[in-house]
Amino acid sequence: MPFPHEFSAGISAIGCFVRTIDLGSFAAVGAEIGLTASGVSRIVTRLEDRLGVKLIHRTTRRLALTPEGETFLAHARGILSAVEVAKAAVASTHGRARGHVRLNSGTAFAKHRLARLLPEFLAQYPDITIDLSVSDQRIDPISERVDVTIRVGPLADSELIAVRLGEVRRVIAASPHYLAAHGTPQKPADLLRHNCLLLSGFSRLSQWPLFENGKRVLVPAKGNVTSDSAELLLDLALAGTGILRLGDFLGEAALAEGQLIPLLADCHDDDPQPITALLLPDRQSIPRVRALVDFLKARL
Repeated sequence: MPFPHEFSAGISAIGCFVRTIDLGSFAAVGAEIGLTASGVSRIVTRLEDRLGVKLIHRTTRRLALTPEGETFLAHARGILSAVEVAKAAVASTHGRARGHVRLNSGTAFAKHRLARLLPEFLAQYPDITIDLSVSDQRIDPISERVDVTIRVGPLADSELIAVRLGEVRRVIAASPHYLAAHGTPQKPADLLRHNCLLLSGFSRLSQWPLFENGKRVLVPAKGNVTSDSAELLLDLALAGTGILRLGDFLGEAALAEGQLIPLLADCHDDDPQPITALLLPDRQSIPRVRALVDFLKARL
């Protein structure tokens, strides 16, 4: 039996309300769903009329939730999640997990891990489609409605659900060409005389941890190139530009093939860090999302 029109309209209105809060404006929601800002505003107004309360304070500068809006928002997310879970559960009774998953990852992890793993996942789950966004800039998974966000390293506190997939260890390495031209560092202090390639945006990564006389020291690495792209720094290291401290998954192939030589392995703190999948709280029970996370956890 089809849903009554009132039910479907109500779900659409609730969705518009939630996305308005996530994106911060009626115009942004309109651009997303193909309506004008005034059209989205009217949908939310009709929802307010049906509820008999004002959910959003509207000013010329910004939108703000009323106390009633704060209360309704939590329930609205739950309603939308329940509908999504119900639809996914019904679909899964006819076979495999199916539907669309929005996935976000940094460039290095996407190229050196996901590009290898996703073909196997898609072959195993042919009814699931993936929208993979790749960026080395941190995104807001809640406002962008990304189902699964992969993070490498420490996490900030958030309302997202964290699932540990594995860990990454770091390696200090340089190309044979660089070492032939500039010499091979033998102890931590030697790094101060070398050109070190640095990843920007993460201040802790410019302090390279090593052990000297049994004591852990942080060497302030410096060099002539800083970039927010680990992939670019890898290319520069392979070209002989400098010494790089990189995640083991990023340098795996180059190290195995001798294109990069590991350095100071006897005194370097490889600083294991988690690889984590961050999930929207209202998406973790959806079969297709759970299938992807379980697959990555098993493979990583």
